[in-house]
Amino acid sequence: MMFKHLQDFRQTLYNSLGNARDALFDLMDAVLVSGCILSFVSLSQSPVFRRQWSSTYAALHDGRLRRAKVFKVLVQEIPKVGQPVLAGDVSDWKRPSAKHLKDRTFSGGSGKAVSVGHRYSTLAWIPEGSGSWALPLRHERLTSFETAASKAAFQLKQVVRHLGVRPLGVYDRGYGNASFVNQTAGIETDLLLRLASNRCVYGAPPVYKGRGAPMKHGHKMTLNDPLTWASPTECQEVEHPKLGRVRLTRWSQYHFQKSPKRPMEILRVEVVEPPPGKKRALPPLWLAWLGQTMLPLETLWLSYLRRFALEHWYRFAKQRLYWTQPQFSSVQATERWSALMPWLTWQLWLARSECRDHPLPWQSAQEKLSPGRVAQAFASILAAIGTPAVAPKPRGKSPGRAPGHHPPARIGYPTVKKRVSKQKKSEQSLSPPTAATA
Repeated sequence: MMFKHLQDFRQTLYNSLGNARDALFDLMDAVLVSGCILSFVSLSQSPVFRRQWSSTYAALHDGRLRRAKVFKVLVQEIPKVGQPVLAGDVSDWKRPSAKHLKDRTFSGGSGKAVSVGHRYSTLAWIPEGSGSWALPLRHERLTSFETAASKAAFQLKQVVRHLGVRPLGVYDRGYGNASFVNQTAGIETDLLLRLASNRCVYGAPPVYKGRGAPMKHGHKMTLNDPLTWASPTECQEVEHPKLGRVRLTRWSQYHFQKSPKRPMEILRVEVVEPPPGKKRALPPLWLAWLGQTMLPLETLWLSYLRRFALEHWYRFAKQRLYWTQPQFSSVQATERWSALMPWLTWQLWLARSECRDHPLPWQSAQEKLSPGRVAQAFASILAAIGTPAVAPKPRGKSPGRAPGHHPPARIGYPTVKKRVSKQKKSEQSLSPPTAATA
């Protein structure tokens, strides 16, 4: 039977939905077959959405998702051969004008424009040789009392607990710090973290001489200062088909200042000779590895490049799955809508092997289909396999609001500031003395 695996997965999804599961399932199918929409409510005009337009909002406000049950099914789809690669990152859902949306926070900084809205942390499995495919396992909102590091560590712990093998977690430089390293100390996983170019790391302390307190740190190495670099443990050059000649350098037994008990291997990836046609080489890449058994140096750094598939998934979720298209005023509705994004992506992944490419007249054919190309052909797949959702049963017209009823005004919520800046000394000196200090 064609698409048998996909049908079984869709039936599991349908069984895991609680209230309004038929409307929620029709809504997911409408997303998969709609190539372009003007607004969120436009999904109700899809032929596969068999309900009234108001059901698009009611399904998310009234629906219940059994995420734990589906999560276990997703983890079982990861093959237990080799070392799976998990990539984590955060992305913003900007809502600057949503004054009635609760728990909005500020995000940005480090050269980026400050935005207001919700932030979502994602942990995805990156299949080997899959191109731009990233399959999210957990995609959850960061609350105002959580940090990106604490949420990422919690998600990684939950996945590793059910995975059964020791994975390799790959993270961007926002996680290359002592806070994230300390919070992942008890998790059975290897880590490959990108480091900021101005980061400082410390070598192993010298042998204790029996006098005074033992030293915690040894040689200080500043990544952007070659004069502080010690002699490398290993250095070699490899050829990459797209980047050219790459020099790989490794230093052993280094750590962050606030995580002296977590030694790391420091890697520097530098393009010394770009391929013909490219005059400018990429800036050096600094990585840190922590774990049990380290892969060969010529293979390990390539694992970090697979992390960029998660960036492609964020773009795909926002542009094609319409993740940030709705303008909900309910936090529960935004979280339920966001929880559907991984389920939609996994349906496309399970359909890709038996899917026939349906390129548009101006598109060239593809051998390995991308998520967008599978979504482009999903209407024909849906026509062949059908849907487990039950057709609606009309029950007449709703009477609407009672005469004279006036709904209360919606509550406005302030934007939450996670950090309170300390008062400057100059401002403190200019402030008038209080009764206690006079």
